[in-house]
Amino acid sequence: MAAGTGHTRRSSTYPPIADYGFLSDCEVTALVAPSGNVEWMCLPRMDGPSVFGSILDRDAGGFRLGPADVRVPAARRYLPGTMILETSWGTPTGWIIVRDALLIGPWHHDAERSASHRRAPTDYDCDHVLLRTVRCVDGEVQVSLDCSPVFDYGRTPAAWQYNGEGYSDASARGGDDDPVLRLTTDLRVGFEGGRAVARTLVKEGDTRFVALSWSEHEPPTTYEGAYNRQVWTAHHWQHWLARGRFPDHPWREYLERSALTLKGLTYAPSGALVAAATTSLPEDPGGERNWDYRYTWIRDSTLTLWAMDRLGFDWEADDFFSFIADVTGTGDDLQIMYGIDGERQLTEGTLDHLEGYERSRPVRIGNGAFDQKQHDVWGALLDTVYLHTRGSDRLDDRMWTILCRFVDDAIKNWREPDRGIWEVRGKPQHFTASKVMCWVAVDRGARLARSRGQDDRAAGWQREADEIKNDVLQHGVDDRGVFVQHYATSGLDASALLIPLVGFLPYDDPRLVATVHAIAEELTHDGLVLRYRVESTDDGLSGEEGTFTICSFWLVSAWALIGEVDKARHLCEKLLRMASPLGLYAEELDAESGRHLGNFPQAFTHLGLINAVLHIMAAERAMEADDRDD
Repeated sequence: MAAGTGHTRRSSTYPPIADYGFLSDCEVTALVAPSGNVEWMCLPRMDGPSVFGSILDRDAGGFRLGPADVRVPAARRYLPGTMILETSWGTPTGWIIVRDALLIGPWHHDAERSASHRRAPTDYDCDHVLLRTVRCVDGEVQVSLDCSPVFDYGRTPAAWQYNGEGYSDASARGGDDDPVLRLTTDLRVGFEGGRAVARTLVKEGDTRFVALSWSEHEPPTTYEGAYNRQVWTAHHWQHWLARGRFPDHPWREYLERSALTLKGLTYAPSGALVAAATTSLPEDPGGERNWDYRYTWIRDSTLTLWAMDRLGFDWEADDFFSFIADVTGTGDDLQIMYGIDGERQLTEGTLDHLEGYERSRPVRIGNGAFDQKQHDVWGALLDTVYLHTRGSDRLDDRMWTILCRFVDDAIKNWREPDRGIWEVRGKPQHFTASKVMCWVAVDRGARLARSRGQDDRAAGWQREADEIKNDVLQHGVDDRGVFVQHYATSGLDASALLIPLVGFLPYDDPRLVATVHAIAEELTHDGLVLRYRVESTDDGLSGEEGTFTICSFWLVSAWALIGEVDKARHLCEKLLRMASPLGLYAEELDAESGRHLGNFPQAFTHLGLINAVLHIMAAERAMEADDRDD
């Protein structure tokens, strides 16, 4: 059966999606399987070609470090407050601990300017090093290293050679356009075709390191140097997290891990945020719903910043707004998505030589939705700018000029059909959520205009906002008073759960309350929310999909906002229990098995978690205040 309808997972050589660990240095990301194999890493940045791609084909490259004869670890965790992954291994003869990190160090470019950074320099920069350390804590263990890069998405095997004398410094090369990888270690490395391999016996108290680097910056060459740079990286993440405002609550750890994950999905040189670290992890294993999410969607990014801003991380919003100004400041229309350095052309293609995760094909790179018309995009951006500048009282004239153009674009286009928030590849429709978000764009524009003393402009925009709202209430609500997917259907869509989140109607409005109840009763599978019913929605695709996890978190927020706090808490607890062992989420969940589906980790899901948890906390505080007043 397909996901969402009782999917049964067949035996697979691929680890479950939820079992991967996520690493980031805010330029490159990596996924580490429980076996200790790095199965996904792209260079020289997170949307580049993979050098380790075995998550999409078992022959597309990997990098394993762990016990020679044991593949299942005893435990895995992140060092608290960091993006450093610790894996504990028990063998019949002893125990070792492996720590993995993409290193971050002090700012590199004091003698020359960075060729990639467009945002203001900070005190830190990525080191362009994947570091793996080993420590034997008991007995003795045979440790095995197998570094097998295959460049250009598994098309170009590595050619290894030693650097200098000895066996501890080597380089791997692919084609002329591929990065050169340097392997430095205190192990003795040999070559077997495209593999760099080593094996050594470590005893209690012994340490080892392996560093893979890809830039002119010097990698670690001793364990002591590697350990010190690992500590620097840990402190960087902990100091970043300390900037946030996290409530003293049992769910705090979920907020912190989600915040770290969202930061890890940020491309620091430009300020862009990617939707996920991967491409083509399937929504329906064995099916065609496989997409490349290594780009920055305006909607996803602005909603992410909305969540981050509520936790006190406003610098990231400043950087992203500068990115928006860069890509639209010349008068170009606002696209729904961009490359992470502002690229506008994201032509979609397929990698037909790759098997795909669990034979899910095609494997895609690029994304054909980049030139779609989705009218929610202006509202998502205006709402985030409004919330951010309301708190910081900071909106420069350059950005204001761009925002005025976006408000006018929403006014110009709201009467037209579009592809909707879910990027359907079927016929354009008058999607209700798109109209609501056009109202958000114009409403927030009017509020910002008033705050800048532009009362005439504000009044004109407010009249337009009122017209949009009246149109939605006339055509987007069915006979029973429930908001529908689009004007030509009575079907439901989870995007209607945005209506209470953006303040379109008062929380006690009967139409809003009825919509929340209808979605909970009719658009769920085992309590989790579907985006829509695929059998009644022309999305241009075949197959099924799992429940969309951000939609379930939206339902949590909606329950909390309309006063159904017990229902909100119950659903939120269920969703938190379904997190991966490391506190991460993919795009979708199979409601019956709890299996994670789609690209991973997914920014959309983690931002939904943050907002849902904060909505419940706010509702609980309000209830406590009412109890005290009584």
